[in-house]
Amino acid sequence: MSLSSLQPVPTTRSSLPSTLHRRSLFRSPLPQPRLLVRYRNPHRRRLKIRSIDAAQPFDFEAQISDRFNKSTKLKVAIIGFGNFGQFLAKTLIRQGHTVLAHSRSDYSAAAANLGLSFFSDADDLCEEHPEVILICTSIISTEKVLRSLPLQRLKRSTLFVDVLSVKEFPKSLFMQILPSDFDILCTHPMFGPESGKNGWNGLPFVYDRVRIGSEESRVLRCDRFLDIFAKEGCRMVEMSCAEHDRHAAGSQFITHTMGRILEKLRLEATPISTKGYETLLTLVDNTASDSFDLYYGLFMYNKNAMEQLERLDLAFESLKKELFGNLHDVLRKQLFGKAEGLEVQEESPMMSKLPPNGAALPPPFETIRSPSN
Repeated sequence: MSLSSLQPVPTTRSSLPSTLHRRSLFRSPLPQPRLLVRYRNPHRRRLKIRSIDAAQPFDFEAQISDRFNKSTKLKVAIIGFGNFGQFLAKTLIRQGHTVLAHSRSDYSAAAANLGLSFFSDADDLCEEHPEVILICTSIISTEKVLRSLPLQRLKRSTLFVDVLSVKEFPKSLFMQILPSDFDILCTHPMFGPESGKNGWNGLPFVYDRVRIGSEESRVLRCDRFLDIFAKEGCRMVEMSCAEHDRHAAGSQFITHTMGRILEKLRLEATPISTKGYETLLTLVDNTASDSFDLYYGLFMYNKNAMEQLERLDLAFESLKKELFGNLHDVLRKQLFGKAEGLEVQEESPMMSKLPPNGAALPPPFETIRSPSN
């Protein structure tokens, strides 16, 4: 065999099999694109928008609402975090206000339970720059506590509010001690932890805008504080401090006085207690639950209280003489009427009415017109 026979023979298109040539003519040069179909899991939950008010960074509606809520809330510092201070703090917190607390006693545990900050140092409290200073101390300790506050650490337009049971005394104290730049609002919630435990709806709240700056922000701040009690349904009563003390001496002081007197009698429930007697027992419980310092403050710091004590004494003496006068007539008739054949006319002793509150009281001997005279 020669070498030439081993050389590759070039092929031409025509030399290929006819079937292969025909297949190449009808074959597409590029593959057809295929559609991708994804498998959907029927158990997979689709994401849904459940609220259009989601607080996203671009949600201007939420930002405006947040600024509005902050503008209607107050930062309140309660000075005197005892029973009444904690009682008010619960409502302040529930309404969304920021509450700080300071007291001479350690109430840090009680403050923690309520979710507020307690400051044992008054300087640290004032450096928080509260908008409102709420004085909840006892009446007799108010002046000492007020003078101990570092007023220089507060903003010059801070609003001072008291909730004492007397009003002319704290008003005079505030005007004397506080700089003229500070606002003053004297208030008296006519209820406490016991009478207000089931809500404040319908309970009276007395207030006097003693000194409020003319700036709109200061007026609105005062209104926002008063609105705390209006929202709870209190009966808002605007009244001067002097008028309040006149009314309080004839109502609150007399109520506490009668409760204290009945407490001295050591009254107890009986198997045949009437509704009226049970009401007296309730009065004793309500007044006895308050400290004697409160009752003493009602007497010491309300100039109208002494007059009410004198009126109470005169009324009691009048009642006794009326009883003894009737007894005198009965005994006289029994002893002398039949024996002497005399007709004894029954004459009821006259008890003159006491003058109204604020009027001068007559001497004791002029109050009663005895039947023997």
